[in-house]
Amino acid sequence: MTWNLWWRFGEPERRRPAIRHVLREQRPDVLALQEVWADGDRNLAGWLADELGLHWVFGAGSDQETWRVRVDGGPLLRNGVAVLSRWPIRAEKAYDLPGDPSRAALSCLIDAPHGTIPFVTTHLSVLSGSAGRSAQLDWLARHVATLPRDGHPAVVAGDFNAMPESDELRRFVGELTVGYVPDQRLLDVWWFADPGDPGFTWDRANPHAAAWVAPSARIDYIHVRQSSHRAGRVLGAHRAATTAVDGVWPSDHAAVVTDLSD
Repeated sequence: MTWNLWWRFGEPERRRPAIRHVLREQRPDVLALQEVWADGDRNLAGWLADELGLHWVFGAGSDQETWRVRVDGGPLLRNGVAVLSRWPIRAEKAYDLPGDPSRAALSCLIDAPHGTIPFVTTHLSVLSGSAGRSAQLDWLARHVATLPRDGHPAVVAGDFNAMPESDELRRFVGELTVGYVPDQRLLDVWWFADPGDPGFTWDRANPHAAAWVAPSARIDYIHVRQSSHRAGRVLGAHRAATTAVDGVWPSDHAAVVTDLSD
């Protein structure tokens, strides 16, 4: 599952129980989170992991002032990405994204019972446009190419802030055009979802999204590196967090959930 949690915007303490409700309902084995807040010893990912009985890791970009000024935050406030897992996590490392040190990619290995899962979550730039995201996805594709290939295929999840038809997404996937890494293919799990569902994760049906000028779009993704292994085959996909919980919308984004074979 991947989900952007809208950082410290929109009454975060009221939204926190709604976020927990969705996660208890979906029960993901592995969860990628973006716009996760941390403030000193407090961390939203850590709180969720404690509530759900999961392992967790967190990473943030080196430039946090860009985020702090948007909510008048203190010097310890950080915005980052996180991975939560039912199984132990190791070898975690956070990287600044090219051209935007306020955003990070977090790479780790998850020791699942059926094998080690190379897993990466990230949150790409908005203001840099297609050219900036292209540089970031070029780097990300090359990083994925370095991850282990001898077991479960690598999984990449996050908020890419780009539509599926964009040049940068097409090159990252490498299916309809030459990819950033020519011999690498990354399956978009939404190809296996209900074809009648447009998959909008930025949906103007959500009042927080409707307050902006951007149209409804699919901008959050889970990709699985193609391989010959039986593990990691996509069995289906759906959206979550598409309604309010007790009158509270948990985030301005919907989540993407997929089932993969083990």
